[in-house]
Parts: sequence; C-alpha cells; structure tokens
Amino acid sequence: MTNSFKSSDNCLLFTSHFSTLQDPRRIKKGNYLYPLEEILFLTISAVISGFDGWEEIAFFGENKLEWLRKYFPYANGTPSHDVINRVFNNLNTKQFNICFINWVNSIADLCPDRVVSIDGKTIRGAASNLRNSKLHIVTAFCNKNNLSIGQETVLDKSNEIVAIPELLELIAIKGCIVTIDAMGCQKKIASKILEQEADYILMVKDNQQELHQQIKTTFKVQKPVSVHRQYEFAHGRIEERYCEVITNLDYLDNKDQWEGISALVRITAKRTIKKTGITSQEERHYITSIKQLDASKMGDAIRSHWGIENKLHWTLDVVMNEDNQLKRKGYSAENFNIIRKIALGLISNQTDFNSTKKLKMKRAALDDSYREKILNI
Repeated sequence: MTNSFKSSDNCLLFTSHFSTLQDPRRIKKGNYLYPLEEILFLTISAVISGFDGWEEIAFFGENKLEWLRKYFPYANGTPSHDVINRVFNNLNTKQFNICFINWVNSIADLCPDRVVSIDGKTIRGAASNLRNSKLHIVTAFCNKNNLSIGQETVLDKSNEIVAIPELLELIAIKGCIVTIDAMGCQKKIASKILEQEADYILMVKDNQQELHQQIKTTFKVQKPVSVHRQYEFAHGRIEERYCEVITNLDYLDNKDQWEGISALVRITAKRTIKKTGITSQEERHYITSIKQLDASKMGDAIRSHWGIENKLHWTLDVVMNEDNQLKRKGYSAENFNIIRKIALGLISNQTDFNSTKKLKMKRAALDDSYREKILNI
C-alpha cells in the first residue's frame, strides 16, 4: 500500500488543538489501528458533507479514503461504525470541550463590543444512559462570527444557573457584551461577567419579581436618556421595535447588589400581520452594565441575542436533524453536539458559495476541493 500522506500546515493546526485529548482506548492495553486524530478528522469531514450517523460516517470514510490520505496516513484504512461509536461514547466530554474552546479561540475574532449570547437547548432525541435524563446543553455563541465558543452540559434547564458561571470560566469574553435570558439574571452571574472583563445585558422577568416591578415603575416616572425606533418588513409582517434607555437608577432599592449596573432598558415590540391586520405587542426589560451606549446600539445588541436561536439551535434541529439523532450511549450525544458545532462554524464562515447551509453540505459531499475550503486546508 502506497502512503500518500501530505499533511498541510492548516490541517495540523486544526488537529493540534485536540492533541491533548486523551484517547479513551488507551485506558486498556492494546494496539489501535486508527489514531484518534484520524477519527476526529474523518468525523468532521463527514459531518460537513452531511453524513452524521455512525454508519454514514464509516461509509463516507470508505468512499473518501484516497482524499483522507492527503492529510493523514490512514495506514489501516478507515474505522468501522462500531469503532467510531465506541470512541465517541467514551471520549471525555470536558476534555473535548476544552480542546474545542482552544480551537475556537485560535480562529475567532472576539473584538470589543462583539455580542456573545448564552442560552440552553435540550436535545430531545438524545439522553445519556449515564444520567437517565434528557440532555440539556448551555452554549455561548458569537453572532458576528457564527461560532459557538463553548458549552456546558447540565441535567435540566433549571441547572443553567449553575452551568453559566462554569462556562464563563472557560471562554474568552474580554471586551465583549454577554447577553442572557431571564434564567441567567442572577447577581453572581452578573459579577462573574464583570470579573471576566466583559459587560452584560440580562433580561429581567418575574423570577426577579421585585427588580422587575421596580424597572416597570422607573419607566413610568423617568424620562429615557436615549430612544430609538426601528421598522422591519419581512415574512409577511411589519415589526416596530422601540428601545428606551434610562440611566437614573434611584427607583431601584437594591441596585448596589447588582454589581456594575448602569442602565435599564425597555424594548417594546409591535408586530402586525399584513394579510390579516392582526397586531400584537410585548414589552421586555433588561439591566446592563454598559456605559455610554445609545438606544440604537443597545437595541441591536439585544436583538442579536436571538442569533443563538436562529443561527445555532434552529440550524442544529432543522439542517442537521439533531433532535432525531438517537445517540444514547455514554457521552456520544454531548461529544457529537460539539462535532456539529465545529462543522456548523466552519460551514457558516465559508462564503465563496453563497447558498444555504444545507446546499453547502451537499456540495461538500460532491466536491473535494470545496470541502477543503470549508475545512480551510
């Protein structure tokens, strides 16, 4: 067998961030035919190309062996679906997540004022037999870069309060604006964000009932220092968003308990369905540590929070069919969630082919050179 291994610097750069990952097979003595870096590279390449079941990944490897050998030896060919399955079932998720974060930090441009959104998602088709519960993952997502920059696994949605500070310890957010929904509106989380030299925008609901009520009162009696109105016409509806910012916090009794708080924000969103004329309206309230940010930019930062739903969670569900993937053994669901986020980040940031993510994946399956562009190798 001829070895046509011609590793590229970029390919080695990608895998180097995962070089500290402990191969779970080394716990037992034995010889391993398929190095861990080869399995990871095969899996990422397959998922980018729309193959994401264990048998599909093995099938991709069998049919793309010549191409794979451009970058790694694959001296014994490609692994079977059983081998790939066992590796991801037993791979240490925390180690894998740290390696993933290191890789993201090497390519992400988290310049000042970038918005990092933190939110949780339950993978409905997956459960861990180690926990006997549905899998809920809290993710940090940079909307501007279209990149997940870290994640933490929790037992259920109520545990997000515990997971968010642990996630903040891992990710690089210096100079960024961190947005979190009402679940994360906690004093310790606000302090942790400031400790990481970032700013926060936290949604306030009745889980902080006293604070919420005092914010409502403040907007009744205080005049905003900055306001901005924005209109959007899309998807058969007209949306009007009105953002108001107040910096006088005299009506907040316990403002000293919220470290760094500098302003209150109210978003009033009015939606009209053009076909029926039916109109709905809602108000949302926020606290923020940001100073000297006008209502226009504040509104943009808050609106970008929903990128984690539209660009990440929706894509994982609809494009990558995550909720219907029944990976229930060991750590396979958590680990494969990381794989999908790596693939999604790479796909989103490849702009030569201006099309949907699904079509990009189909093209990557057919076109080796385009797959290389996505992988940046």
